[in-house]
Amino acid sequence: MAAAGIITEYNPLHMGHVHLMAEARRLLGPETGIICVMSGNYVQRGGFAVAGKLARAAAAVQSGADLVLELPVPWALSSAEGFAAGAVEMLKATGAVDHLVFGSEGGDAAPLVRCAEALCSGGFPEALRQELKQGDSFPAARQRALLGLVSEEDAAALGRPNDTLGVEYCKALRGSGIRPVAVPRRGAGHGGETVKDGFASATAIRALLRRGEEEEALRLMAPAMASAYRMEREAGRAPAGIWNCERAVLARLRFLEEADWAALDPGNEGLYRRFARSAGSAASVEELLEAVKTKRYPLARLRRTVFRAYLGLPPAPPERPAYLRVLAANGRGTALLAGMRNTAALPVLTKPAAVRRLSEEARRLFELEARANRLYALACPNPAAVPDERRMGPVIVGEG
Repeated sequence: MAAAGIITEYNPLHMGHVHLMAEARRLLGPETGIICVMSGNYVQRGGFAVAGKLARAAAAVQSGADLVLELPVPWALSSAEGFAAGAVEMLKATGAVDHLVFGSEGGDAAPLVRCAEALCSGGFPEALRQELKQGDSFPAARQRALLGLVSEEDAAALGRPNDTLGVEYCKALRGSGIRPVAVPRRGAGHGGETVKDGFASATAIRALLRRGEEEEALRLMAPAMASAYRMEREAGRAPAGIWNCERAVLARLRFLEEADWAALDPGNEGLYRRFARSAGSAASVEELLEAVKTKRYPLARLRRTVFRAYLGLPPAPPERPAYLRVLAANGRGTALLAGMRNTAALPVLTKPAAVRRLSEEARRLFELEARANRLYALACPNPAAVPDERRMGPVIVGEG
């Protein structure tokens, strides 16, 4: 069975996400399987997912996906490049995916492929070094460096959030045989807090939840996600957020020494010194970020550093995940899994107990995920309601 891959967070799942899955089938054929690689309980901007991974994965399968695999936390809390590389490695490892479908402001994969090729060219690193000397942020310096290698129109892709991530996908896809498919994004822009044509971004929905406007937030979620969220809230597992465990985060950060922060600054840019000076006295995470920030470092990078420090993650994720962990599937998804017994380049993990039979690397990764899940529980209204990682089997949703 041919399958399309989608890389996502679904934090939370909204109608724009449902539209993307529907477009994947419209463009590639109604029998196309949809395999999602989804962040678990932590998200790439640096933070907790508002609802747990099993609830979000089940909602995805009820909304058009067939199989949801978990992107492990070292990649989920990585840069756009690391996030894309880890997820693409997983899709490649299935042996079943021939297209990667993603939302795009431009709606055309060709300029994104050209940007990806330029970023991987021999002349780009020196151009970037020269631009970084100007003291601007990394994203701005990278976009200017790219201007010498591609047209201004192509380089403009790095100024648009979805297209920027699409470029990272195209970089990771080079030589894989998986073809990128860019679908025009509908409704509100990525990261915006407005609603347009009935579509709201996940950022807008999370903002509504923070303001206590839950009914409006639920109205803007995909129906299956709204239902799952209600059940998670009633169980005491949602909404998850730093407001439930901020002192636990700060306690961990105050315990760290300068060398611990330095390990999270592999580029040796001096950012670690700013964290080490401020983490010992900051009374809130926002206060810490305010003390550390400069125009050179995007806020998302600083938040990821905080969360990587809190969880004790390695400075950078390994080359690729050590297994393919299943979070949810329907009938077509289980058929895809059956085919993956012969095609997958990584072990497929459907039962947590089976990790004992995998490599030492896989066991270490799973234990790291289990520790991260225990800390995620503290971000939920009722930590005791969050099941242990070792008892989290996949959700099988009827026949599809």
